[in-house]
Amino acid sequence: MRRRSFDLRRPARRRWFDGQWGCVAVGGLTVLMLFLFLGRESKPRSPSLISQIMMQEPYRSSLVEALNITDEILSPLSTTRQLVDQISLAKAFVIIAKDNNNLQLAADLSFQIHHSQSLLSSSATLKTSPSPEESQLAIRNMASLLYQAQQVNNYDTATTIAKLKSKIQSLEEKSKSETEKSTKFGQIAAEELPKSLYCLAVRLTTEWFRSPNLRRKLSDSRRMAITEKFTDNQLYHFCVFSDNILAVSAVINSTTINSRQPDLIVFHLVTDEVNFLPMRAWFLMNDFRGAAVEVQKVEDFTWLNSSYVPVLKQLQDSQTQNFYFSGTGDSRTPVKFRNPKYLSLLNHLRFYIPEVFPELQKMVFLDDDVVVQKDLAELFTINLNGNVMGAVETCMETFHRFHKYLNYSHPLIRAHFDPDACGWAFGMNLIDLREWRRKNVTGIYHYWQERNSDHTLWKLGSLPPGLLAFYGLVETLDPSWHVLGLGYTNVDPKAIREGAVLHYNGNMKPWLKIGMEKYKGLWERYVDYSHSLLQQCYIH
Repeated sequence: MRRRSFDLRRPARRRWFDGQWGCVAVGGLTVLMLFLFLGRESKPRSPSLISQIMMQEPYRSSLVEALNITDEILSPLSTTRQLVDQISLAKAFVIIAKDNNNLQLAADLSFQIHHSQSLLSSSATLKTSPSPEESQLAIRNMASLLYQAQQVNNYDTATTIAKLKSKIQSLEEKSKSETEKSTKFGQIAAEELPKSLYCLAVRLTTEWFRSPNLRRKLSDSRRMAITEKFTDNQLYHFCVFSDNILAVSAVINSTTINSRQPDLIVFHLVTDEVNFLPMRAWFLMNDFRGAAVEVQKVEDFTWLNSSYVPVLKQLQDSQTQNFYFSGTGDSRTPVKFRNPKYLSLLNHLRFYIPEVFPELQKMVFLDDDVVVQKDLAELFTINLNGNVMGAVETCMETFHRFHKYLNYSHPLIRAHFDPDACGWAFGMNLIDLREWRRKNVTGIYHYWQERNSDHTLWKLGSLPPGLLAFYGLVETLDPSWHVLGLGYTNVDPKAIREGAVLHYNGNMKPWLKIGMEKYKGLWERYVDYSHSLLQQCYIH
């Protein structure tokens, strides 16, 4: 049996020694923590990073501007804010009082609400704060009524919350209804031709038949020299398809003014029969710094018929006619998708550009709601790397990818296209017509239009079939070439300054009264309002 090793240490003393130092350590740690805590409390707390930012004057100024409020509202002693808050609460109690048949209290609250609103309205008109005497009296009177509503009539918190929820739901339904009305009326305003533009077309038509000299310009020697430019592939060719004379004039004027060599520019315009003569008259009467302008009418393209163009074939269908022209279609479809312009041949003519201009090799397509701010000659030097079209992608920020335009519940769409593929915009597009013909893009467009005869692949418009027809055939351009959104949203001012082409896509066109005022000036600078015909039609 092995003997245990001899231990000279005394266990009892060791335990006491360890316990003593343990207590000392714990006590010291406690004192240290207490010291740190008291030291921390004795110092004023430094504000957090967010608080520091909010205390800065630039932040407060931007907040005031963004929320459309004043410094007085931000003050902790603001009487205006107290009145506004009381009015909001009183409106809720008016509803509760009426529901409980307490008509006298509802009347008193309504009277006081009207008085407080009048006080605020007067001060806003005079651009001053309400006087202390008037505001304090109004606040006390309203507070008394609110206390009565809460206490005397036993309107507890639960009742108030329930009533407010009901009121919010009702307001949301009203708001939705008003939004739908606003959208509908805005769409109607965008679709209608302003009376002044109609006047311009009539006066130009009159001028055409009244002035033999104007018609004679078509056959003089200088005009013959200009027509030779229409098929010269050494020049810069642009095409616009529109029935809006003033809009097209702004496009051409802005392009030539910002060009270093305007005499090398050729514009090809295609319009309808109604606007053909007035548009021809306008561009014969006015000079655009030596640029050549060709005007054609779509009715002269006899090959554009229902046996060849799917859109024209669809227009012969009675259900399609009812949906887009009678207003009896599916009410769940947004009104913007039921705009007949989307079935307009001028709108779909962009898919037939190689056939409209068979002798040209390269061209820039422009919508009529754009203005040009820079020389576009450099655009023609861009290498498309074998692709058919150059376009600016629109999948960032508020714009969308393919799944926003197409119905991916349909197996045909799901099988052929990536839902996250980046969309792009029509309105400013560089086109290689040789590649277009080689790859038969028009045939691809026809294929998808025929598959969408029942409108199950996409709703309507020219962009969805464009995304399908040019899938994998688009070269991405720098975003500065084409800045979108000036007809419906706020656009980054830097992007506007650096943009080559500004696009007023959306309903708020710059020639309409509903146009966005802050962007109208960018378009109006290219309209000569001193022109006699514009003044006769009150275009200003």
